[in-house]
Amino acid sequence: MLCADDYAMSEGVSRGIVELAAEGRISATGAMSVAQGWRELAAELRPFAGRIGLGLHLTLTGLGPLGPMPAFAPGGRFPALGAVVSAALRRRLPLAEIGAEIERQLDAFADALDRVPDFVDGHQHVHALPGIRGLLLGALARRGWTPWLRDPSDGAMGLLRRGGPVPKALVVATLATGFAARARRAGHVTNRGFAGYSDFRPGSDLRADFGAYLAAPGPGHLVMCHPGRVAAGDTLDGVVESRERERAFLASDLWPALLAERRMVLVPAPTEPARSSG
Repeated sequence: MLCADDYAMSEGVSRGIVELAAEGRISATGAMSVAQGWRELAAELRPFAGRIGLGLHLTLTGLGPLGPMPAFAPGGRFPALGAVVSAALRRRLPLAEIGAEIERQLDAFADALDRVPDFVDGHQHVHALPGIRGLLLGALARRGWTPWLRDPSDGAMGLLRRGGPVPKALVVATLATGFAARARRAGHVTNRGFAGYSDFRPGSDLRADFGAYLAAPGPGHLVMCHPGRVAAGDTLDGVVESRERERAFLASDLWPALLAERRMVLVPAPTEPARSSG
């Protein structure tokens, strides 16, 4: 699977993702239902329902909440990731506020697309943090929704074989410890194998980078990416320069050639591995 994160972050990012979906170059996209333009941009995703995975990119950093959060986002803007991680590890998160915001983001996704999300993941992987993971699983259980869930971790051997920002990947894997097992116990499918960690270096060799993401794949391998079109002067986040380059690479002949070379095809969702009958 190849999932483009951050749909609805901006019109340009969304347009780039839609173009790649139309060309069959991605197999899923996660949408930020907190974004100001989400309801209008959701209409662009409707034709892709059933063709690619359409999921909620749960957002608790970077943007602002859909409802009041006086303790977590007192100024109407989510805290930085470091503050969220610190509060999660110290068990100091305002769980009632975050739980209500998760419900609002799920509602906003379903209302705009008139469908349940195929999957849920998290902007900067917040969905897998201690405390937050339980709120998400509880909200889904109350609704009777069983989307597949992103496990942002992988084994050390796979991470080392792929190279890149291994320390970042190991930190996320540590923070997500136990998430996948708990999600599967709750009846959710998860990916088994995860890649796409990048340091977003200007001018990096994207064919080499994506080739590394496909190395040592798990049985339900998922690669995240961050493509998009970016207008002059955009300061969306720290990956502005790389979005255009990722979009151009995925739209080029290099990407399908790389998939063919590795004998891989894109699929819209992970599947549970077959179980032995013996």
